[in-house]
Amino acid sequence: MKQYLVLIMMLISGAGSVLAQDWNTDFTTAKELAETNDLPIILVFQGSDWCAPCIKLDRAIWSTNEFKEYAKEHYVMLQADFPRRKKNALPEEQLNKNKVLAENYNRQGIFPFVVVMNANGEVYGETSYKKLTPKEYIEELNSFIK
Repeated sequence: MKQYLVLIMMLISGAGSVLAQDWNTDFTTAKELAETNDLPIILVFQGSDWCAPCIKLDRAIWSTNEFKEYAKEHYVMLQADFPRRKKNALPEEQLNKNKVLAENYNRQGIFPFVVVMNANGEVYGETSYKKLTPKEYIEELNSFIK
C-alpha cells in the first residue's frame, strides 16, 4: 500500500511540473535556445511582489494552460523580475543580470514590460499588460514576429 501511495504522489508532483511555465532567467541561455530552436524570445520585465498589473498579467496570461501550452512550442520565455520584498530578494548575480537587461531593453523602467525579440536580441516589438484573453495576447505577440 505504501508503494502505491509513493507512486501516486510522484505522478501528481510530476504532472504539476509539466504545467509549470518554463521561464529562463539567463539571457545567454535564452538566446542559445532561441537560435537552436528558431524561436523568438519573449522577455518579461516584472515586479512579481509589488506591481499589480504584473500580477494581473501573470494570472490572466502567463499562468494559463492555454498560454503555457502554446509557449512551449513557439517561444523562449525569459523573465527579468525585480521583487521589492526582502523575503523575495534575488541573488545578487541574478539581480545584476536583470539590471543589464533593463539597461538594454527597458530604460524607461516600465512594469510590466514585454519585449519580443529574435535570438540576436533584435527587438521585434514591445507591449505591456492589456486586458486580453490568452489567445488575443498570443496574437498580439505573434503580430511582432518577422
